[in-house]
This record gives sequence, structure tokens and C-alpha cells, in this order.
Amino acid sequence: MQCPACDFVHYRNPGVGAATVVFDATGRLLLVRRGPDSTGAGLWSIPAGFVDYGEDVRAAAARELEEETGLMASIGEPVWVASNFHDPAKLTVGVWFAATVTGGNLAAGSDATEAAFFPLDGLPPLAFHTDRAYLAHLSAR
Repeated sequence: MQCPACDFVHYRNPGVGAATVVFDATGRLLLVRRGPDSTGAGLWSIPAGFVDYGEDVRAAAARELEEETGLMASIGEPVWVASNFHDPAKLTVGVWFAATVTGGNLAAGSDATEAAFFPLDGLPPLAFHTDRAYLAHLSAR
């Protein structure tokens, strides 16, 4: 959109989200149950959140993981990138990173009500199509 008075152009770009894909030693996937004030409240998702202005995307992935699960991690390579349209007011591009836990204690925090590991063949209801698409891609490999 361009302002007719001053010619300022406002670009309506999506935000960026960062997610962490964490598996335990038995191959179970870490998920969080989304809190009551979150999109997809009550459903489960891969730990993720918005990248703050000026924040490195990998640092955001590590921060969000710690905020939501109490776990600290080394953030690895991107494993999935997708456009998120689940919240029309907050369109995002998400980047899912492989992550390895380096410390902390598993406990739900911030906007999550639970955090737990699940086998891929026994996942709870997921909040986001993009998480389901990543997991379908993963199982097809």
C-alpha cells in the first residue's frame, strides 16, 4: 500500500517463525500442547514461535524451545520451510530446525500447558497443517 500524501510504501510481509524438531534417544518427537491464548489452543505442535526483530532465526528457535519446554538445545540445519496461513491476521514463513538437547529439564512453560515426547505412530491431534506436512514428508523418506 502506498500513502497518497507522502508516497510511503507499506509492504505487508509475513513474519518469520522458528521451530525446533527434537527427537529423544528412542525416536519420539517433542511436542507442546498450546496454551489457551495461543492459536490452536489445546492442540499439540512442534515447539515454535516468532522471530523477534533483530534476532537471529536460530537464536529464536533455541529461545522458543527453552521458553516452551525448559530444554536448551544446539540448533542444527533447517529441515523444513513452509508458508503458514493458519492465522490470517499473522501470516508467517516458518523454518523448522533439527535440534539436539544440551540441557534443561522438560517442563511446559510460557504459552504451552504440556510438553512431552510422542512416537511418530502415536501423535496427538496437531494444531497446524504445516507440522502435519513436515511429518508426512519425514515419514515418506
